Amino acid sequence: MRTSKISRKTKETDIQLELNLDGSGVADVSTGLGFFDHILTSFARHAEFNLKIRAEGDLYVDEHHLVEDTGIVLGKALAEALGNMAGIARFGEARIPMDEALADVALDIGGRSYLVLKADFASPLVGQFSTQLVRHFFETLASNAKITVHASVYGDNDHHKIEALFKAFAYAMKKAVKIEGKDVKSTKGTL
Repeated sequence: MRTSKISRKTKETDIQLELNLDGSGVADVSTGLGFFDHILTSFARHAEFNLKIRAEGDLYVDEHHLVEDTGIVLGKALAEALGNMAGIARFGEARIPMDEALADVALDIGGRSYLVLKADFASPLVGQFSTQLVRHFFETLASNAKITVHASVYGDNDHHKIEALFKAFAYAMKKAVKIEGKDVKSTKGTL
């Protein structure tokens, strides 16, 4: 079973997360931020990961700490669930439209973290979720999961752009974590 349970408690946040990479897309997400719940649920559904998140944070300050720490915990959970990464496809890519928006994601689960994100948002918020935090969420997730992510999105509606980006990330991850053999896909023999 490729599963993980990660908890993180600080003075700013309290997060419990359960992840199953071989699930069926069942999500149970509660962060106190409706739009964040929505896009994390969408991620789990389209990646076909089972994901449970209970997250509380100092939302009276703003949503930054909660979103950042959720990215940290989800990244660590992905890394733990993947273990030594033997047999995985390693690479994944997806191109996902949502109405006028189009998102592209290519990633490498290769043990090196890097994010390239080309995305501009017209609005400061979608619901109570700061559009500035899209980049920060993916940075912290990529860093903690040790994955390289190249992503871009264009469109007119920020809700559509962010949701398309999370769905494209989901489909790319679904491809990359798929078991295709027994060996680590690297000329080094290890990731």
